[in-house]
Amino acid sequence: MFLLTWRAGNRVWRELKDLPLRAAVALGAGGLGQPARPGQLFKAYGIVLPIGLFAWWAMPQLTLVMTPSINAWVVHRSPGPIRHGDLVSFLLSDPLAGPKPVNVTKYALCLPGDRIMMVEKPATLDRGWTGCYYCNGRLMGIAKPLARSGKRLDHWRPESPRIPDGMIFVGSRHPDGYDSRYYGPVAIERLIRMEKLL
Repeated sequence: MFLLTWRAGNRVWRELKDLPLRAAVALGAGGLGQPARPGQLFKAYGIVLPIGLFAWWAMPQLTLVMTPSINAWVVHRSPGPIRHGDLVSFLLSDPLAGPKPVNVTKYALCLPGDRIMMVEKPATLDRGWTGCYYCNGRLMGIAKPLARSGKRLDHWRPESPRIPDGMIFVGSRHPDGYDSRYYGPVAIERLIRMEKLL
């Protein structure tokens, strides 16, 4: 026991003895045993701190798009009214999306007051029904009866011939996109207008 205590004490003493040398290196010394050069440390701060502050400010402004259904990799917030074809981002809470809410980016396809129509057709191989969605007579997308995992999908059925006030039908032309075809229009107050950066 005494031997273990002696060895631990020696190790602590060596670490404490080297502490001033390590501090000198941290303050910009050229190496162990060299005099401290605080000017070097301040130059490093002058480079690292602005970059760190810029990253701290910029990261919340940017959103990485992790889906092939949108023709963008990086988007950023862009205030203003939402128009047809604008990118919008919102928090999606849905069992198919996962146990936790996820931030998704879609296109605003059908706005309040636009005519909305869904036509059901039998799916191939007798696996259910597809839903073809039209906005003002133009095809927006087709809902599939099954997900790629084989799970049955319910598609949204409009209750009126027009998109209600305060709501927007969001989605994309990607056949596997999970959007308003399945969960219906999204409230405008939940949407953030975005613009493509990359």
